[in-house]
Amino acid sequence: MSTRRRDVSPPGRRSVRGPEIAELRAFCSAVDLGTVGKAAVSLKISQPALSKRLRTLEAAAGTQLLERSRRGVAPTAAGRRLYPEARRLLEQADVIERLLESAPREQEPIELAVSHTIAEFFLPPELVAYQADGRRPAVQLTIANSSAVRRMVSEGRASIGIAAAGPGSGQDGADELEELELLGDEVVVAVPQDHAWYRRKQIPQKLFLDTPMVMRDHDAHVRRAVEAVLADHGLTMADPLIEAASTAVAKREALQRSAPVLLSALSLDEARDRLYRRPVAGLSFPRRFVVVCRSLASLPRQDRDFLDFIRRRRNQQSS
Repeated sequence: MSTRRRDVSPPGRRSVRGPEIAELRAFCSAVDLGTVGKAAVSLKISQPALSKRLRTLEAAAGTQLLERSRRGVAPTAAGRRLYPEARRLLEQADVIERLLESAPREQEPIELAVSHTIAEFFLPPELVAYQADGRRPAVQLTIANSSAVRRMVSEGRASIGIAAAGPGSGQDGADELEELELLGDEVVVAVPQDHAWYRRKQIPQKLFLDTPMVMRDHDAHVRRAVEAVLADHGLTMADPLIEAASTAVAKREALQRSAPVLLSALSLDEARDRLYRRPVAGLSFPRRFVVVCRSLASLPRQDRDFLDFIRRRRNQQSS
């Protein structure tokens, strides 16, 4: 589901669009095969179409990702940094596509709407485990921000949702929805190793509030959760250094700019991301993820079985 974005960013800010799967496939194929022509043949699209995808990806990245010559293409330094993360995301997308394609079609699909954080950092292994025996119904997945997930469930466009709750959820609406606790989370500050805060055990509150940093856009619950906690304390933050349209873009911008970034704790793997969590004196930004539906009692049996499965697995992992 697409959500409405503001057309004009405030002066001094650049809103960064997240990459499309097709663009990442074009990039990785070009790197793997060494020429745009071979990549186009591999993906069964025209060479101009593949070149357009590469140009769009580079425009979104704000930098050149491929060096082009008569002999072919090779990744730039920025392209080499992007490649392993793009490949990992494509592998996850392939897993989900295979699961959805191979699921039995004689049953109605489970209509599931989830937040971006859940889709990327929680759900893939749960779907793999759920459909491992090949007999369970397909899952029709929609990914949106938490507010949109709640609206979809409230309006009947999804039977189940997984959305963020806690500070900053007051504008989500759909108060009539029933909720089930799923897992806890927290919005944290993370910094690259070459940033001055890396050497601090704790960030002074005033320094945190006065420092522009990489943030998600206004529609993201990560951003709203932080702003809600600060408002309760009568505090405000500096304007963002940059507003990112996705977690992956936020991480990339933090590394490239050597800047602090606000992230979901669920999304942060310090060793992989090369970003390191640092607490803020006197402040924390807890939140949680909940399952939402219009009525637990009236859910179809297969939907209830799916919820029982993922909640049982979560409890086992937590114990």
